[in-house]
Amino acid sequence: MIDQHELATHIYANVTTALNEDLRNGDLTAQLISLHTKACATVITRQDAVLCGTAWFDACFKSMDKDCIIHWFVQDGDAITAKQTLCEIRGDARALLTAERCALNFLQTLSATATQTRHYVEAVCGTHAKILDTRKTLPGLRMAQKYAVKTGGGHNQRIGLFDGVLIKENHILAAGGIRAALEQAFHLAPDGISIQIEVENLEQLREALDTGAKLILLDNFDLESMRVAVKFTAGRAELEASGGITLGKVRAIAETGVERISIGGLTKDIQAIDLSMRFEI
Repeated sequence: MIDQHELATHIYANVTTALNEDLRNGDLTAQLISLHTKACATVITRQDAVLCGTAWFDACFKSMDKDCIIHWFVQDGDAITAKQTLCEIRGDARALLTAERCALNFLQTLSATATQTRHYVEAVCGTHAKILDTRKTLPGLRMAQKYAVKTGGGHNQRIGLFDGVLIKENHILAAGGIRAALEQAFHLAPDGISIQIEVENLEQLREALDTGAKLILLDNFDLESMRVAVKFTAGRAELEASGGITLGKVRAIAETGVERISIGGLTKDIQAIDLSMRFEI
């Protein structure tokens, strides 16, 4: 669950970093515009998408002109269509020009994650499977992208290494095997922290179940192996499919009976949505 106060802190940090990266000692090109010139701008989308990132967008403009007025015709989570006007901004012309690129970068990137997520969520509609994100996020934008996944209808897993245990192949090797790794996790993890272990075959699944695992990740299982795993597990643990999952395959994976499907591509394999800001004086 994303805490709204924590999210606001991340929005401020993201926007401050982005503007500082762009500005340093000031916007040289904006100085072409006379001081105190007022302007109006609109943002349109050139493609269908799911909108996400309006808070980051607003914060960019408000950081440059606290008195600017932004009126949205849509909100985060809405489906938007090509050529649609998304919002109108009124304020200081220099400020609007300075904030434009950073604001659009956030909006087009987070909308891309929300859009990608919505496609996967719709593909598994009617099954019991949930679409989940991973830690494969853009550096510095984890909370933003996890918010975008939620906006697109997906579910968040652990935010980082601090709030959940995921025992992967290298952990298993270093700890001395599945049983040893799980027993250590049960002993060390604080109450309320989820413990998940990755397995690569049905024998490892059996060992994980025998050791008491309640959350198991099936790494790169084929469809038949997933069906066998679901039948063998028989509700003793929650199963998650991961690895090599595409939009074309996700429905069939959901129909095997796994409860969770995690997809790194929601946050790392995205193409920014094509947006444009049109300026009027």
